[in-house]
Amino acid sequence: MKLVIIKYNAGNIQSVSFALERLGVDFAITDSPEEIAKADKVIFPGVGEASTTMAYLRNKGLDRVITSLKQPVLGICLGMQLMCTFSEENSTDCLGIFQETVKRFLPQGDMKVPHMGWNNLTLSNGWLDNAIESQYAYFVHSYYVPVNPHTSAITEYIKPFSAAMHKDNFYAVQFHPEKSAQAGELVLKSFLAL
Repeated sequence: MKLVIIKYNAGNIQSVSFALERLGVDFAITDSPEEIAKADKVIFPGVGEASTTMAYLRNKGLDRVITSLKQPVLGICLGMQLMCTFSEENSTDCLGIFQETVKRFLPQGDMKVPHMGWNNLTLSNGWLDNAIESQYAYFVHSYYVPVNPHTSAITEYIKPFSAAMHKDNFYAVQFHPEKSAQAGELVLKSFLAL
């Protein structure tokens, strides 16, 4: 199996790499459209800001590459948000794989933004190992995707939101599997087993 991590100005490529190494998985890190297109599976990581990241993807032609992929693709954190149609973060047009708008959390009482910490997941349908339901996953984000028909796991902070999604060959998680201990390992294994 040929696995690639899309290389762009995202902050968590190193930690995703370490997580895959712990699982004994071979992979390449590349921004080559040809290499990405030829891969058996693709990971689209992300830590950063939506508008500058989308500008970078468009500049490199990676926006067209990602949306044209037919193999399994896993978006992580900002990667998941950029798979949506629009983000309230700097009013950014995104990739449009999921027809959803990414919304900003509004602080409520002692619930601050960004949301940082461990949340448990409720599975709603799909591709994730059932064992993840009893686990906690690590989140750090100020924007969220509302619960929608493509939601495959839900968690709650201020309000319920999509912790994971799935549509066709596109899979996504808002939390960081590479920082989520056993839950994260289950997510990566679920994706690698597709």
